[in-house]
Amino acid sequence: MYALNRCCYEGCTKIALSSIDSDGNLREEEGFCLEHSPNPEYATQKIKNYILTHEKIVGLNASYITFSEFEIENKKFYGCNFQHCTFRNVHSNNLRARMCMFDFSTFTDCNFPASNMQFSSFAGSKFVHTVCTGSDLIHNNFNGATAYQSSFDDSDLYNSRFIKSVLINTSMANCNLKKVAFYESVREGVSFHLSNTREALIDRSEGGLIGDVS
Repeated sequence: MYALNRCCYEGCTKIALSSIDSDGNLREEEGFCLEHSPNPEYATQKIKNYILTHEKIVGLNASYITFSEFEIENKKFYGCNFQHCTFRNVHSNNLRARMCMFDFSTFTDCNFPASNMQFSSFAGSKFVHTVCTGSDLIHNNFNGATAYQSSFDDSDLYNSRFIKSVLINTSMANCNLKKVAFYESVREGVSFHLSNTREALIDRSEGGLIGDVS
């Protein structure tokens, strides 16, 4: 997992961005969060360059960074922190993620087809015009997330959680919804066509049947 080094700025409780040495390697040392970095543009570019030049990224802390017009094909992320990040027009086929944190991030006009993301958290995140089709999204936390005009079609969502999420004009067609929890969620214009909705969890008092969708 990423290092839990606090920002060196007095009174700041945020986690410091990852430090990258002159050889392009991550270093566990004290530093600043993006807000208090002496040169936030330089710190941001170093992290982006690190991602672009490495196929496997382990323990990276990139919280609060904005990624725009970013291509990250075939990248593998393990134990990374992308909380409160903004992703705009980010595209990646075959993205891999394990135990990564994307809480309270925003994804707009992004495409992540054929991805494999497991044991990761997207709690409180927003997905707008984002496509994650044909993906394995297993054991993930989408609690409190909002998805608008997005698609998870043809994906395996086994044992993921959308508790108190808001899903609007979003598609989960032909998905594996076994043990997927939708407790207290809002769903408007959501397609579950050909998905195994009876194995999803929607009402704690209904024995686990999703009931109100087909």
